[in-house]
Amino acid sequence: MRTLELSWRLLRGGGRRELLGAGLTLVAVAVCTALLLFAAGINLAFDARSDREAWRNPVRASDAVAVQAVRHGFVADRSITVVELAALKQGLAPPPGLSRFPAPGEVWTSPALAALIERLPADRLGRRFPVLAGLVIGDEGLIHPGELVAVVGRAPGDPAMTWLQSAESLLSTGPTRIAGFGGEPSDMAVGYSILALIATVLMIVPLLVFGGASARLTVARRDRRLAALRLVGATPGQVVGMTAAEAMFVAVLGALLGTVVYGVAVPLLAGIPIAGGTWFAWDLLPGPQYVIGVLLAVPLLVGLSAVVGLRRVVVSPLGVAKRETPPGMRFVRVVVTVALVAAAPAVASGTASVAALVLAVALPFLSIAVLGPWVVGVIGRITARSARGPARLLAGRRLMDDPRSAWRTVSGVVLTGFVAGFIGLLTPASGLLGDESAGRLQIEVPAARVAETADKAGERLRSAGLAGRVETSGKGDHRLVTVVLATEETATVDRARTALAGLAPGHSATSPADDQHQGEVMLADVRTGTIVVLTVSFLVAIASAGITAASSILDRRQTYALLRLAGTPLSVLDRARRAETLVPLAVLGGGAILIGMSSGAALAPGALNGSGMTTLLVCVVLGFCGVIGAGALSRPLLRSVTDNPAPRPD
Repeated sequence: MRTLELSWRLLRGGGRRELLGAGLTLVAVAVCTALLLFAAGINLAFDARSDREAWRNPVRASDAVAVQAVRHGFVADRSITVVELAALKQGLAPPPGLSRFPAPGEVWTSPALAALIERLPADRLGRRFPVLAGLVIGDEGLIHPGELVAVVGRAPGDPAMTWLQSAESLLSTGPTRIAGFGGEPSDMAVGYSILALIATVLMIVPLLVFGGASARLTVARRDRRLAALRLVGATPGQVVGMTAAEAMFVAVLGALLGTVVYGVAVPLLAGIPIAGGTWFAWDLLPGPQYVIGVLLAVPLLVGLSAVVGLRRVVVSPLGVAKRETPPGMRFVRVVVTVALVAAAPAVASGTASVAALVLAVALPFLSIAVLGPWVVGVIGRITARSARGPARLLAGRRLMDDPRSAWRTVSGVVLTGFVAGFIGLLTPASGLLGDESAGRLQIEVPAARVAETADKAGERLRSAGLAGRVETSGKGDHRLVTVVLATEETATVDRARTALAGLAPGHSATSPADDQHQGEVMLADVRTGTIVVLTVSFLVAIASAGITAASSILDRRQTYALLRLAGTPLSVLDRARRAETLVPLAVLGGGAILIGMSSGAALAPGALNGSGMTTLLVCVVLGFCGVIGAGALSRPLLRSVTDNPAPRPD
């Protein structure tokens, strides 16, 4: 209890600048907590979507109780999922979102589809379905709030449940005898989950580095204060206890603040469209166990990071008090880095599991974090030896004396450079899948009925007042009847789809453009995800650079004051401060980008494109400008700590 009381008194009695340092740590921890909750929430949200979609992916069973067929139609360039169900027994449990099993002829619609049917002319959408009775599918049966879904009840002998049973494509699954609605996640859902995991790794590593660095803000002043306590009789246990208590007290407040910030931001995040629609807000809210886990893990991480740096205070408090230069970085870091970089391709090629893929992305990340401080020390020696002015000399000496502290200032941006290099060049360009025709509507029919179906298709086009021609093609048991419209205007295509509805029971008229619709949506989502990941990563990196820059000034305020007292102009001190950030940032940031590019190319060879290069260049320019701007914001603080250059006891 005395340790906690003393820690609180030291924190409270440290003055305005000590409270400013604690405030910087609090903000850093709040940012980390909010983004950790976002990372957990987005992965859980994709899992929840996958679970709600699984019932539409029928699994064939020998002890069947129902028949299920699934197909996709389109309206206004949006996909409509149509699920057709026929009961083989009485009293069956309904699918998710329905209060009862649909009777033959009933149509249940999602709220968004019901609203669209009400809004659009009947010849564009409404006439595709039997009589609507206002039956609404609940949220538990929908992937996202705006999804267009219809569930149609059928009799077991209905042609829709028997015609072309073996025909399956990207847009339809033929009638399948099922034992229940415990389907499996679709390939698209699995793909999105994998992409979400990779994005999480790309965001979480810089975030953890930022979180660990936040525990070391104002570390020099704290170390000197604790060293003084050790010299007057404080035990190692008391020093460790005070450090952990001070760091964790601030971290707990920051974690609570970050949790509140994330909760407030959820409605805004839910409006980001991914996989064809926005989100249910509760999908993005992690369960209590995840929130409690983050609230416990973040303060523990901060406390552990603060305690790990106390070795010199405990072992050699006199050296700390005398401000002796800490030992330099060891070459073993280079050996570890080489081993990690070499292991990444082997891990990626050794197995196709998701865990191996995530590990292959994380290893290069870790290698940069291990090598960074050593490279900063080398840069410091080169800068000091090649200096042609006082600012460069001061910057080089600073990098040599304390490379760990200098690394903390640039680590966030450097690791974000890896993210930009990894995913920037892999950003898919629009139109990557080509430009297929939307005006060629195709229907698959049995070979024996191809002539009859073609004649009826022509009659329906004429009845709807649409211009076009009918073609037939294909060999074997199944043939294609193709309606070639005179125009690809969206409303005309929708009216043609409606006119052809029911021509082939259980099948929708679709175009080549429809076949690649899901692929186009996924590519657009990858582009959106890339922008989100890069934006979050660079914002964290810039915040990290700004906070650590301000903290560094507070740590070295007596050094700055003595230099000012010796006659060093403030402009020289400011240039030196900028140089000790920008020089290692340019070297390490460029190296991290190259490592990211090589890692991305190894995982997806041949995927590089010009659009990705533009994204990368924009991110690099904005990132460097952001770091320069963040450093400029701390210039008034530098002026403040040197206004009275007379040295003061700490």
